[in-house]
Amino acid sequence: MNFSSVSFSSGMHTSISEILKEKSLKPSRRSLPCLAQSQTHPTNLNHFLSVPLSPEPKPEVEGLSQSISTSCSLLPPQTGQSAHTEKQSFVLDKTLLFQRKKPTDSSGLFFRDGKKRIDYILVYKKSSPQVEKRCTFEKNLRAEGLMLEKEPSLTNNDIMFVKIHATWDTLCKYAEQMNIRMPFRKKCYFTDWKSKTLGSRFHLRCRQIKSWLPRNPMKLDKEALPDLEETDCYTAPFSRARMHHFTINNRETFFSNSTRSRIVHHVLQRTKYEDGKSKMGINRLLGNNTYEAAFPPHEGGYKSRHSIKTHGAQNHRHLLYERWARWGMWYKYQPLDLIRRYFGEKIGLYFAWLGWYTGMLIPAALVGVFVFLYGLLTMDASQISKEICEANTTIMCPMCEENCEPWTLSDSCVYAKVTYLFDNGGTVFFAIFMAIWATVFLEFWKRRRAELTYDWDLIDWEEEEEELRPQFEAKYSRMERVNPISGKPEPFQPFSDKLSRLMVSVSGIFFMISLVLTAVFAVVVFRLIAMEKFASFNWYFVKKNWQFATSGTGVCINFMIIMSLNVVYEKVAYLLTNLEHPRTESEWENSFALKMFLFQFVNLNSSTFYIAFFLGRFAGRPGKYNKLFSRWRLEECHPSGCLIDLCLQMGVIMFFKQIWNNFMELGYPLLQNWWSRRKMKKGGGGGQNVENKAQLPQWDKDWNLQPMNAHGLVDEYLEMVLQFGFTTIFVAAFPLAPLLALLNNIIEIRLDAYKFVTQWRRPMPARATDIGIWHGILEGIGVLAVITNAFVIAITSDYIPRFVYAFKYGPCVNKRHHHGNECLQGYVNSSLSVFDMGELNNRNHSGYCRYRDYRAPPWNTVPYEFTLQFWHVLAARLAFIIVFEHLVFGIKSFIAYLIPDMPKDLCDRMRREKYLMQEMMYEAELEHLQKERKKNGKRYHHEWP
Repeated sequence: MNFSSVSFSSGMHTSISEILKEKSLKPSRRSLPCLAQSQTHPTNLNHFLSVPLSPEPKPEVEGLSQSISTSCSLLPPQTGQSAHTEKQSFVLDKTLLFQRKKPTDSSGLFFRDGKKRIDYILVYKKSSPQVEKRCTFEKNLRAEGLMLEKEPSLTNNDIMFVKIHATWDTLCKYAEQMNIRMPFRKKCYFTDWKSKTLGSRFHLRCRQIKSWLPRNPMKLDKEALPDLEETDCYTAPFSRARMHHFTINNRETFFSNSTRSRIVHHVLQRTKYEDGKSKMGINRLLGNNTYEAAFPPHEGGYKSRHSIKTHGAQNHRHLLYERWARWGMWYKYQPLDLIRRYFGEKIGLYFAWLGWYTGMLIPAALVGVFVFLYGLLTMDASQISKEICEANTTIMCPMCEENCEPWTLSDSCVYAKVTYLFDNGGTVFFAIFMAIWATVFLEFWKRRRAELTYDWDLIDWEEEEEELRPQFEAKYSRMERVNPISGKPEPFQPFSDKLSRLMVSVSGIFFMISLVLTAVFAVVVFRLIAMEKFASFNWYFVKKNWQFATSGTGVCINFMIIMSLNVVYEKVAYLLTNLEHPRTESEWENSFALKMFLFQFVNLNSSTFYIAFFLGRFAGRPGKYNKLFSRWRLEECHPSGCLIDLCLQMGVIMFFKQIWNNFMELGYPLLQNWWSRRKMKKGGGGGQNVENKAQLPQWDKDWNLQPMNAHGLVDEYLEMVLQFGFTTIFVAAFPLAPLLALLNNIIEIRLDAYKFVTQWRRPMPARATDIGIWHGILEGIGVLAVITNAFVIAITSDYIPRFVYAFKYGPCVNKRHHHGNECLQGYVNSSLSVFDMGELNNRNHSGYCRYRDYRAPPWNTVPYEFTLQFWHVLAARLAFIIVFEHLVFGIKSFIAYLIPDMPKDLCDRMRREKYLMQEMMYEAELEHLQKERKKNGKRYHHEWP
């Protein structure tokens, strides 16, 4: 039997009995408590949450309540009679119903007796026709050992709540079946044997120096989270036969609230409501509207009239709100152990990953700001900007052939200076840094995940066999095969059917991607039309800054198209995923997540790819411009490069998309909950006109909250993964991207926390050991980022042309000692070719004009042919791409090799504790056997039986 354990600290021993002789040191903190004190509630809450708050209700009212609560349990299975009895039991006088005394527990966490804790809530409508299914289901739930009690809603007469309580025997039975790990009986000791090695003096000195430093303000005070500072202990899969091994001081608090809810959910998923193989599970009953909702209750309100500092936390929800979800806690570390205990490991891992990602963005944001500041401080000293700003006599060719006039190069002085902010010497360094950063982030996340799975007791946890989706069973109920794991027959999807559905789904994906490309093409056409209009605009300011005007309007229209298509994509992805008929919910979620990522990634980045790699590459030359539909001339880059267009595109989309996402995440649930409260105050549901929300029991409050979205955490992860792509893929063009991402994530953490704690019903606490398919997607983005940044630096930016000019054509070619700016003197003139305007059909223009390209002048023997400098620049670009990619991929692979996925001390600790755990189990068995023999009067020896 495998056991997970915790960290200890005494020397290496060969027997537990030797350890027991030593004086125990201070126990280490571990997220799963030993339960020697309190497991499920803060210390000052134990009395409040375990003692009835008021006496029993009046006898005559109790009789009425009992008739409501047992209306289904006493019914025979016949259809006609069940419907008649249900109807009869609920035709009650409204005045008599609301004269009943309020539930004894004002917070609504217990049954009416004030003793039985509510572990789960089911909600149904009295007007629902699915009476027989519901009564059969509830009768079977009682047969499984669950206790049910019904309660009418105070806000809607048609709504009825079914409160579910799991008894001790039921909890033990299913905890054993589900292999839930629980705290072991023996005390645990801190066994950090490294502290007695030669390095202990060094560690002691480090601790002394650390104690002199000021306290980290980001850390939460120990007093703020008293519940988590508890004694550690070993854990083992629960077994009723070995119950004497486990630390059971209080049966009411031995199983935490989230564990109780998970056990009840497990029972709800496997209880039948009709005869038949697939006629079971709460999901199917929710699907056919037998029940309206099913959720575990929140642990009371999240606000209190009293200060948490003076009176302590009322419950874990209140504690989470005060120490995590409040905006005033934005700079504090997250209480991950408390999040995990309240919401489950799956949601806890999401917030752990989000916090880790946000923390890792800090160095990336700092380096990005330094690169930006370097460009800002050296902007006036830039040789290229100087030459463009001083080029008063350099006449540039007109932007269109009919109504446009030639313009001077100095008119674009501001554009050139802004371009230098993002296209300077620090660009290459920052691109390499971010590629390495992405690798370090993912590798260290693997280590962090390993520590969390150890702390949260998930090392030996294996995902239990998932139940089939109802849609899958309904579709393939006639085809069966034996499940290789359970050995039971189950519906089976033939390979030919699966392949054909997959092909249709893939075709749908390609169709939607082609729709994205069509939208990008439409934006390109708009930019071409806008370029001509702005270049010949009557308003001089617009005419002078036509590049900014074209890029700005193009980006804004593109953003609106992106947000519109996102709504369509979600519906199409949902449709295609259902068309595939995935076997289980996790398969459905992975398939849906992949489609949503592909759609939104292409939607967000297609226009960015166009600007980065196609804008200005196929424009042609004056007199022979390439035209779209023989009408609109293709765009060309500014003499200072195309990077500023890419930067503007990224900045606008990233900034506005983050604002929109944050508004929709918080604004939409707030508006919905406000509307629900408004209807409650007006008595729109036919219930009582409840003026004060505090008077409502917890189940009514939770029912009026919004359910967690149907896609689970897909939307949350998708938003962050797309942001990660923006932060890494084109970061060479926009070094401020990590800073924007950091600021957004600081808000995002508290916004998500506020949403989970206050606006959503409590989700079912699910378990997970990693972030699922998203880790593979992140690694794919990391690889793509290296390739795109290599192309951005080589093709989009002017880094390579400047480099070639400085070392091949500039004034410093034959000089040994030179200054950077001196070597770029004459670069702008070298990058501009000459055109004879007399060759144009427009007779108003004469003389020569300049345009951005490496072509021979008109007086050359072969006019307008590419010069040797063009081929040198092209060769340098290709060489840079190859060298950059190999260098960065080599560094990434080397770093990934150097950083193990699991810290060595964690591996040693796990092996050490596994050994100690086995000895502890043996000695506990021996001790128990000796007690039994002593009780029976038999002789016993200190040896193994």
